[in-house]
Amino acid sequence: MKKLLIFHPALAPYRIDQFNALSELFELEVVFIFENVPDNNFDQSKLLSLLQFKYSFLLKGIFIKNRVFRFGMFRTIKRFNPDIIFGYEYSFTTQFLIVLKTFGLIHQKIGSTIDDSIDICYHVQSRSRYFARQISVKRLDYLIVMTREVSQFYQNKFNLKDDQLIVSPILQNPERLRKNYVELQNIAKGYSQKYNLEGKKVLLFVGRFIPEKALPKFLDTFHSLLLEQENLVLVLVGDGEDRHTLEVYVKENQLEHKVFLPGRFEGQQLNAWYLCSSGLVFPSMYEPFGAVVNEALIFGLKVFCSKHAGSSYLVGAEKGIIYDPLSEKEAITKMKIFLSLIEDVQEIDMKKKPSLMLNHTTDFIREWRKISAE
Repeated sequence: MKKLLIFHPALAPYRIDQFNALSELFELEVVFIFENVPDNNFDQSKLLSLLQFKYSFLLKGIFIKNRVFRFGMFRTIKRFNPDIIFGYEYSFTTQFLIVLKTFGLIHQKIGSTIDDSIDICYHVQSRSRYFARQISVKRLDYLIVMTREVSQFYQNKFNLKDDQLIVSPILQNPERLRKNYVELQNIAKGYSQKYNLEGKKVLLFVGRFIPEKALPKFLDTFHSLLLEQENLVLVLVGDGEDRHTLEVYVKENQLEHKVFLPGRFEGQQLNAWYLCSSGLVFPSMYEPFGAVVNEALIFGLKVFCSKHAGSSYLVGAEKGIIYDPLSEKEAITKMKIFLSLIEDVQEIDMKKKPSLMLNHTTDFIREWRKISAE
């Protein structure tokens, strides 16, 4: 087995299965740069207990304009002596790997994980990232990207070869998420009773309440539809800076019986929300991927998904609808179609909601063999 070293910001729930799958193909060590995901703290003790490989942390370093550089990277590389090393994005971490290789201090293959959607590829969010991309791409041996569309972008724009691009989306293991179905069903029944969801079409949002998710605009677009359709409700699961704005909007527009904000959940308590919902809504204006789309499909929910989300490609025929959140007319028209595709919440039985996700194991192994076979 080749030795693979990955420098990664922090452990999130949706990364667990991918890292564990990599540990079956490589002798793997993941080095986390932060103790937790910034602005979205997870129960790290529980998440770390699910990992099946060696991990470590580098937490000392310097911040420069919200960017971080960690001390100890070179020492970690010398200790582990990997065959391949990955940084993340076009960060200082990745730039340091390029510097080390340029000056001959390391000789391993190097790469970076790029989470951009195709929309972000064409509309780079800052000049500094644009120039970092221009400088970095041809100095890296590999890029890990989310979709084939993004892979094709890098091949066309930067003349990279297909075997330099590993298409590896953030996908979770349906069997792991769905295995404790009795507990999930009991939790979901509690939610359904508390918020009187039975017999209603329940639109679910899961995520941070931040401007990029465009929740205030979503409410403004659909508040009339919510009031018109007696059995339609919206559940916004999460928290963040837009929470107060949402609460004020709900109150001012008499939507207290139609829109619920139960708070932030994770683990089983989060997954149970998928069981007592009819469909997921994902209205983001800016979204590199969007792991909750994958989660919703795993629990058998169709998705009303913004075209700006990287994970929108998962929403194929019979799995939901993709729409433009900037077009109110299109959004309303397509929402009415979406509502005709989803069912009221009735008996909560996960066996009646089979996963809508295909098995991507073969694709995963084929893509990562691009570097394991060398």
